Amino acid sequence: MSSGASVLFDAPGPKARVRHTLYSVLVGVVIVAVLWLVLAKLADKDQLTADKWKPFVDGEVWQTYILPGLRGTIVAAALSIVFALAIGMIFGLLRLSDHRSVRIVAGAVVEFARAIPVLILMIFLFAVISKYDLTDSSQYALTSVVIALTVYNGSVIAEIVRSGIRSLPKGQTEAAVALGLRKGQMMRIILLPQAITAMLPAIVSQMVVALKDTALGYQITYQEIVRQGQQLGAAEQNTVPSLIVVAAIMIALNWSLTRVATWLEQRLRSRRKGRAVVPAAAVLTDAAPGMDLTKSR
Repeated sequence: MSSGASVLFDAPGPKARVRHTLYSVLVGVVIVAVLWLVLAKLADKDQLTADKWKPFVDGEVWQTYILPGLRGTIVAAALSIVFALAIGMIFGLLRLSDHRSVRIVAGAVVEFARAIPVLILMIFLFAVISKYDLTDSSQYALTSVVIALTVYNGSVIAEIVRSGIRSLPKGQTEAAVALGLRKGQMMRIILLPQAITAMLPAIVSQMVVALKDTALGYQITYQEIVRQGQQLGAAEQNTVPSLIVVAAIMIALNWSLTRVATWLEQRLRSRRKGRAVVPAAAVLTDAAPGMDLTKSR
């Protein structure tokens, strides 16, 4: 086996590399051809002329359409992410409870929340909130979007938390029990700090999902950036350029969120590496010979 072989597959030989190169070239040609056809169709519809892009250099257009939509997207995403993290952490820990009844109830709630389509939940909440006037009339749509995204993403994060804690080596739990730590202390001091670092990529992915799903609020008249982009396109007769600008803004938001999370993950990992890990056996050896550690429970 060559030095470039992988544990999952054998390194390709000369013929395979040539074949892969040809496949890559063919796929590239197909992608370029499709893009050329799309651009040609757009050009035939006069969607690529300078006049269609001129509104985006007008500050009033940004203040009327883009910035209010961007603010609505960020507000809904931020609120739903914060609440989803809190609810997901709580229900993830409840699913690890020592009491069987608590695990069953928490599991039923999580599975039920995961099974409901977000859009249907938004529409249902909007109808209930508006019918019974549960909030200020100007907040009907925002409340419905935030609650729906919180319920769904919170249930997914609960599963991420549960699986992240369970993925830790059993020796961590056994060492905590040997030191006489209570369940809450064990979670707070030993398990959660390690699990959060491992769970962070999955949690970030779910944050990105929450950010993108704010666009579903369009169906209940929520003022988010996709809705505002479509309104701008209808007003200026430049639907395609408007959606391209909206897509670029959403990509920038998701990229920024991913970069912040990557920086946070690297910082957490560097802090963990900088700390000296003391084995449980050493702690037990250094304890006083006659001390009963189980009394600290």
